[in-house]
Amino acid sequence: MDFDEIGYWSEIKLDIIREYAKTYSTIMSAQTNPTFHHIYIDAFAGAGLHYSKTKEDIIPGSPINALKIIPPFREFHLIDLDGEKTEFLKELTSNYKNVQVYNEDCNKILLEKVFPNCLYKDYKRALCLLDPYGLHLNWNVIYNAGQMKSVEIFLNFPVADMNRNVLWNNPDNVDNSQINRMNSFWGDESWQKAAYGTESNLFGLLEKTDNLTVAKAFQKRLKEKAGFSYVPDPIPMRNTNGAVIYYLFFASQKPVAADIVRQIFGKYRNKGKK
Repeated sequence: MDFDEIGYWSEIKLDIIREYAKTYSTIMSAQTNPTFHHIYIDAFAGAGLHYSKTKEDIIPGSPINALKIIPPFREFHLIDLDGEKTEFLKELTSNYKNVQVYNEDCNKILLEKVFPNCLYKDYKRALCLLDPYGLHLNWNVIYNAGQMKSVEIFLNFPVADMNRNVLWNNPDNVDNSQINRMNSFWGDESWQKAAYGTESNLFGLLEKTDNLTVAKAFQKRLKEKAGFSYVPDPIPMRNTNGAVIYYLFFASQKPVAADIVRQIFGKYRNKGKK
C-alpha cells in the first residue's frame, strides 16, 4: 500500500480530532436518561494509515485513532472513493464487527445511507469528519448535517485549493469548471461577495480579500444557512513555511461541545506558525 504522506500540520489535525473524539465518546457513553447510540463517521477515510514526513514512519490516521478510543463509539462508517484504500481499510478493520467501509462517493452515500442512520428521534448522535483533499465536498452534505441536529462535524475548509483554482485576482480568467466546484462546496455563488471587496484597483478589478475573511464568511454560513447553533472560530492549518493551507472548522448544536473545541483549538492554534 502506497500511503498518503502527511506533514506536521496534518498530524496536529489528527491530534485535535482524536482529543475531541475521546471527550465526545466519554460524554455520550455516560448518558443514561436517555441512552444515546453514538456513531463515528469519516467521509474521506483513506487507508487508515499515513506516512509521516516528520517522524519518517507509518502512523495511524483518523479512523484508526477513533477505533482505539475508550469508551468506544457504538459504530463506525468509513468512506473513500479510492478502491485500493478501502480494501486495505477493510482488512485493517476486519476484526471489528461494528465497522462499515464504503467504496463510495461520500456526497451520495452520506445522504442516502449513513445520515438516515443517525436520526435525532432515534436517540442517535454522530461525530462526522469531513476532511476532503480539496473542493470535493458538496454543500448538501454540510447542510443536511446541520439540519439533522444530531450530527457534529469537523470540516476541512480548503483555502489552498480555492486560491489555486478559483480565487484569482482576475476572476474573469477562472475556468467555469472551477467556479462550479466552488459553487458546489459553498452552496451558491455568494462566496464571490466574500472573496472580493467593493473597491477596484488600478487595473479596474475588485480587490481580493484575504483567507480569513473568506473563512469568516463561511463560518457565518454554517450558522445561518446550515443551521449549526455553535461554530467556534476555525483553526488555521499551516505548512512548514507557516502558510495557511486550510482552516479546520467545528460545528455543533451544543454549547458545551463548542467550549471543549475552543479549548483544544487554543492549545494548537499557533503550532507550526512562523
